[in-house]
Amino acid sequence: MKAELPAVTLPGGRQVPALGLGTWHMGESRASAAQEAASLRAGLDLGMTVIDTAEMYADGGAETVVGEAIRGRRDEVFLVSKVLPHNASRAGTIAACEASLERLGTDHIDLYLLHWRGRYPLADTVEAFERLRADGKIGAWGVSNFDESDMKELLGVAEPARPMANQVLYNLARRGIEYDLLRWSQVQGIPVMAYSPLDEGRLLGHPVLEEIGRIHNAGSAQIALAFLLTKAGVIAIPKSGSPERVRENFKASEIRLTSEDLRLLDEAFPPPTRKRPLEMI
Repeated sequence: MKAELPAVTLPGGRQVPALGLGTWHMGESRASAAQEAASLRAGLDLGMTVIDTAEMYADGGAETVVGEAIRGRRDEVFLVSKVLPHNASRAGTIAACEASLERLGTDHIDLYLLHWRGRYPLADTVEAFERLRADGKIGAWGVSNFDESDMKELLGVAEPARPMANQVLYNLARRGIEYDLLRWSQVQGIPVMAYSPLDEGRLLGHPVLEEIGRIHNAGSAQIALAFLLTKAGVIAIPKSGSPERVRENFKASEIRLTSEDLRLLDEAFPPPTRKRPLEMI
């Protein structure tokens, strides 16, 4: 029997799985596109229904792969994409969204994010997001790579509208958001999407993760993901190019880390003791 994935409740009450599917680096090679689409479909089969992509990834190539993967299955998917800052003017945001919709082969994106802050005023981007939402082209909007001060500014600008999520770099090796942004987001009820949850593969094979993995009959990637699944309001979106790896990632949801496991992880990857600038890759 398939394990039930832990869920995160979005503002508005919709629940989505806390373990989804990333697509950064997908669509860069035509040779691997079919395998990448198969990986995404394998994730959907397991209930990993959050698919995260962006117009930036492979200049739209990743969205094309996603479109192929979700064809005939759109209703199963919570689809996330992003607008680049240099497109995030009032008119530019709408044009970028329409181009993404075409590549994705759908008439709506569930969650549309500003990829990072750029030169356009937040008020202009939010106005475009609200227009897209009113037109049914997006279900909700949010941001990415926003620190706590950025988020507070955004809330002031957007009121009474609110962002649905903030997607940031978060993994065991990069725990800076635990000092302030994560707790603030939890209090505000704004989910955090954790990109590069395996630190671009750098966490694989780490001796402490391997040691804890032996206790749980799991690999280092599964332990790194299980750690993020202990955090309330966090959605991890690992990217995997093969169905086998997606199935391995899914098994992270079956691991219950003990207090001793978490102590060992804190020892190997110390949580922050002071404010650090938000990391991005």
